[in-house]
Amino acid sequence: MQPTTETSAISGATTEYQPVHGRIPGNTGIWVGIFCVLVEFLLLFCVYFIAKAHNPEAFLAGPEKLATIAGTTITLFLLTSGYCMVKAVASIRKDRVKRTLVWIVLAIFLGLGYPAVKLFEIRWNIAHGIDGQTGVFYSVYYYLTLNHLVHVSWGLMGLSWVAVRTALGLYSSSNHSGLEAAAVYWHTTDVIWLVIFPFFYVLR
Repeated sequence: MQPTTETSAISGATTEYQPVHGRIPGNTGIWVGIFCVLVEFLLLFCVYFIAKAHNPEAFLAGPEKLATIAGTTITLFLLTSGYCMVKAVASIRKDRVKRTLVWIVLAIFLGLGYPAVKLFEIRWNIAHGIDGQTGVFYSVYYYLTLNHLVHVSWGLMGLSWVAVRTALGLYSSSNHSGLEAAAVYWHTTDVIWLVIFPFFYVLR
C-alpha cells in the first residue's frame, strides 16, 4: 500500500539528520586553505625551534616578562568560541536555524575577545619595554602571535558571513557545507593557538 501524502509529510518532518559515513565536512577549498595555513605555521614553528636552539637563555627568560593571564584568557575565548561553533553545526543538522544563528553570534562575540585582549597585551608589553627589538624571543613571539591574529581575523570574517547566510535561511540540514567550512577553519585557529600558547607563555 502506498503511503498517503499526510503520512509522508509527517515522516519527513520527523526525520533526523543522519551523518554520511566517509563524508569530509566543509568543502575542498577550505581544506586546501587549511593545508596552506598548517604548512605556513609548521615553517614558523621551525623558526621558533631554530631560534631557541641558538638562543636558549633568551627563550628561558622570555616568558617571565609576558602577561601569562593574557595568553590564558585568549585560550579560554578561543576554546569557548570553538565550542559554540560545534553547537551551531549540531543545531543546523537538526534544522534549528534560529538556535544555529544564536550559537554563531555567540562564537563571534567570544572570538572578538581575542583581538581585544591582544591589543591590551601589546600595550602592556610596550609600556614595560617589550617590543620586537627587545630580543630574539620577543621578535619570534610578535611575528608568530600577530600572524595567528591575522588568521583569526579571517576566521571572524568567515563566521560573520555564515551568520548572515544563516539569518537569510540559506542553510539547512541537507545544505550546510559552508557553515561546516567556517567551523573547521575556526577550529584550526584554535589548534594552532594551543601550540603557540605553551611555546611562549609556559615552556622554559
